[in-house]
Amino acid sequence: MSLTSDEEPIADPRAMRALTHPVRIALIEALGLHGPLTATAAAAHIGETPTTCSFHLRQLAKYGFVADAGRPGARERPWRLVRPGFRFAMDGEGAGAATEKVFREHYLARLRQHWESDAPSDTALTQVVLHVTPEELAGVVAEMRAVLLKYQDRLPDPSLRPADAVPVEVLAFVHPMRDA
Repeated sequence: MSLTSDEEPIADPRAMRALTHPVRIALIEALGLHGPLTATAAAAHIGETPTTCSFHLRQLAKYGFVADAGRPGARERPWRLVRPGFRFAMDGEGAGAATEKVFREHYLARLRQHWESDAPSDTALTQVVLHVTPEELAGVVAEMRAVLLKYQDRLPDPSLRPADAVPVEVLAFVHPMRDA
């Protein structure tokens, strides 16, 4: 899952609120890592009960983030991601900003957890200071997104992934610098 996507930004505050529940974030990430999953299989991946996962998957489906991937009439009901990434309509201090903050904190917490683990050497850190106009900055961000998005089609469909592919999270923060 990512906050970057070529799709239209999510503007509905109810849909944004639906995404911010920790179980729903975990479910979206599990579907992205493992492909379509039943509530029972998802529960095993995220450490919740199948009943809890089933409820939260239905809530995500209500807002179009996941869809039933099962065969009609089949007993098993796997769910799949509908969109591999999200952008939120930014509205100052409203729902978009609040939703992005929840995800930003989630990603940073995971990065901190990784750094504190026994294997911090498998990360790459790149820091570059640019002097660009707002238009040039928009172009830089678009180019970075284009490079990353060409691999994102593998997210919801494991059959598109090379056999030796491993999940890698890329976090890119672009912000104006201020004096210390």
